[in-house]
Amino acid sequence: MEDLRHLALPGTTLALRVTPRAARNAVTLKDGQLRVTVTTVPEDGKANAAVVQLLAKALGIPKSRLTLVRGATSRDKLFRIEP
Repeated sequence: MEDLRHLALPGTTLALRVTPRAARNAVTLKDGQLRVTVTTVPEDGKANAAVVQLLAKALGIPKSRLTLVRGATSRDKLFRIEP
């Protein structure tokens, strides 16, 4: 998993692409695109919870500082880092 602590500034919005039901959990930054893969199925918000957990770990911040702004049911999501 990549270290994304340099992106963890309050007020920052992160656009990312999520792949559920992947072979492994991972957070990657390639060509300026943030990608998160989770092994969890996209049912009842389970995949979103897994994404929040992985993203928070990669950013080095508590999960409570991440807010899903857009894309609760989409693969393309927008998160905001709260102060």
